[in-house]
Amino acid sequence: MAEDSTGGPGPELTAAQFEAADGTGDWRALARGASALFRTGSLGEGAVLLERVAVLADAADHRPDVDLRPGGVVVRVTSGDGGGLGPRDVALAREISGAAVDVGLSADPAALQEVELTIDAEDRERVMPFWGAVLGHRRTGEDLVDPHRRWPGVWFQQLDSPRPLRNRLHLDVFVPHDERQARVDAVLAAGGRVTTEEFVPHWWTLADAEGNEADVVAWEGFDEDLPVGLLAPDEFRALDGVEDWRVLQGAAAHYVTGPGGFDAGVDLVARAARAAEELGVPLFADLRRGGVTLRVGPPEDGWIDLDRAELARGVQAVARDLGLRAEPAVLRDVQLTLDALDVGAVQRFWAAALGYALREETDLYDPLLRGPSVFLQPLAEPREQRNRIHVDLFVPADQADARVAAAVAAGGRVVRDEAPAWRTVADPEGNEVDIAVLPGRAEARASG
Repeated sequence: MAEDSTGGPGPELTAAQFEAADGTGDWRALARGASALFRTGSLGEGAVLLERVAVLADAADHRPDVDLRPGGVVVRVTSGDGGGLGPRDVALAREISGAAVDVGLSADPAALQEVELTIDAEDRERVMPFWGAVLGHRRTGEDLVDPHRRWPGVWFQQLDSPRPLRNRLHLDVFVPHDERQARVDAVLAAGGRVTTEEFVPHWWTLADAEGNEADVVAWEGFDEDLPVGLLAPDEFRALDGVEDWRVLQGAAAHYVTGPGGFDAGVDLVARAARAAEELGVPLFADLRRGGVTLRVGPPEDGWIDLDRAELARGVQAVARDLGLRAEPAVLRDVQLTLDALDVGAVQRFWAAALGYALREETDLYDPLLRGPSVFLQPLAEPREQRNRIHVDLFVPADQADARVAAAVAAGGRVVRDEAPAWRTVADPEGNEVDIAVLPGRAEARASG
């Protein structure tokens, strides 16, 4: 029997069995485990639930993933690296739901989702090392997964015939400025190649052996004028007391807590949340068994002002008081960039399909800041395309029909219908997303 991340018994339940279990009504099985979203009125309310979850996790010796946001807390339970589920996950989920009720919080399962990526490949063994190096992911079977369970996993689909034309979708991976060269070197060593140096040092454009591209982005050479009150990346880095932080899409820091340091991570996040509430500053925290990632900077634009810098300084002081070590190399942000002839039409589609909010005229972002952002890059003229990368969006089974309908109403069309497992919907210019559900898949496979 496989072991989960805490050394306990491995997965034994299908997604449908988990959702059918008593006491899991708040939870939905998605791409990697089962999650619940509990809405809060403040970061302080979220910290109270987080501390209750920590007590339950200690008693069960089974640690969940917890994402603390200004408007809610997302908790994910899973057994094993592949996102399996077992009886221990049911038991912990049931207790966490009870704790949420005790502190007056309600679940919002309709807002849950997870984004994954699929790359069509002629030779997956040639391209997987490239993508592992670009994203900082590790291989699990035929997939690449984020070891910190933060960014989309990637799976590779065998191509029946070559598709040599350039993609209309590529990835941007934001990394710390002082880690950029190491990341680029690792990608080149993994079989990548530089396609252009036109935009260096702002970003490096790299391609795998089959021509799929990724930009490695770092805030170097920033020369834009910002409104009064906002700090440029180099101005933020020059401040005292923020040495642990790096500028990505917003400012972020990662602290290693170690296998036995979950409680220290809870302490850091709870204290940071209360400090943020006092300052009136949004904070985004991802607590995992081995570490904590914190971010300041609003999702609407990601820029940092003096209040957010003061929060970063305070969080760093708390982390050092707790004896936690910063590890900037872990930090990264992922963005999907789509080339578009009609930016407005493509933006409307992807906002509806992903449930994202608009940011300026060309961007989209996840309101919970859990999925990758989206940037629409204007095309000057039509271009032949053969996309080898598409988005997989896992939603609750009871939300899939509504999400497909919203995407179609926003200009999309269904190009493949494998309901209830998934439906492939194309945007007005042919870029595709699979809107997928997990419950029932194992049963369908078992029945042939």
